[in-house]
Amino acid sequence: MVSTGPFFVHHSAMQNDPMTAVAAVQRRAAAGEGEALFQLGLWQLQGRPLPRDLPGARAALRRAADAGHDEARLIEIALAANGTGADADWHTAMGLLDTAVAAGNVPARQLKTLLAAMSLDDAGTPASLPVIQPLTADGSVRRAVAAFSPAECAHIARAADDLLAPAAVVDPRTGRSVPHPIRTSDVAVIGPVREDPVIRALNQRIAALSATRIGQGEALTVLRYRPGQQFRLHSDILPQVRNQRVATVLVYLNDDFTGGETSFPDHGLVIRPRVGDAIIFDNVDAAGHALATARHAGEPVRSGVKWLATRWIRARPFDVWTGPEAA
Repeated sequence: MVSTGPFFVHHSAMQNDPMTAVAAVQRRAAAGEGEALFQLGLWQLQGRPLPRDLPGARAALRRAADAGHDEARLIEIALAANGTGADADWHTAMGLLDTAVAAGNVPARQLKTLLAAMSLDDAGTPASLPVIQPLTADGSVRRAVAAFSPAECAHIARAADDLLAPAAVVDPRTGRSVPHPIRTSDVAVIGPVREDPVIRALNQRIAALSATRIGQGEALTVLRYRPGQQFRLHSDILPQVRNQRVATVLVYLNDDFTGGETSFPDHGLVIRPRVGDAIIFDNVDAAGHALATARHAGEPVRSGVKWLATRWIRARPFDVWTGPEAA
């Protein structure tokens, strides 16, 4: 698994005199040093202390990988698969993955094994889908049984594990981060650097299950609920946005816990989580108006730990680097 988070920077290089540190890294990168090229690529992805330059980041990571930097190769594979800095190119990503496997990169071999077990076409999209069952009379809530395998679910959890942090919101009065008043879980967002080919293929599967394009989905979000934690009754509709969340897909990553049901009180529906099942539900009607019946809750976990992946689907595609409202 790539240890670098979506916007990680090696802070040790920035102590004391940031501009001198940046110049030193740039000199080392120009000389072809793998670690310096890797750092340069991360800075260009993050957009600080250097301006964001996604194609430049891809080029720096490629040079770092060619210099033997294994983590740079894994990130380059992820960015090629998900289209950061260039169009998404599954064929190129698979070629880079094969190169990494041949070089003895263990995480790359693990990705290859997971991909080999998937039913994918040459573009990395699902060649087949599970049956989607309506759970409500109006069909606005649906379930795909065993949409993800246990191994795929475990991979998502591992990808997010070191990124998890208590859910928080920004207090509009103070600008400070405060505990989320509705969601008491830990949360992690799997951004482009972590969206390796396996997670990219799973996001493609989510798009197919929801009959949407992959570019409409926000970054996959992982939630971890410990005993007593919950997601109180809410709607996924966002206020005052131009690019609304029209649908939501939930995937249960495990089921070895008690409690934690997903409930839709306006439908009288309570869903017991089963590992790999996907729940797809509409947040708006055919005219784009909010569905009041889409209110739902993640009931408190009584024992064990619940893991859940969520992808919120917007009305229109957007660039994950600039946000949904830039569309």
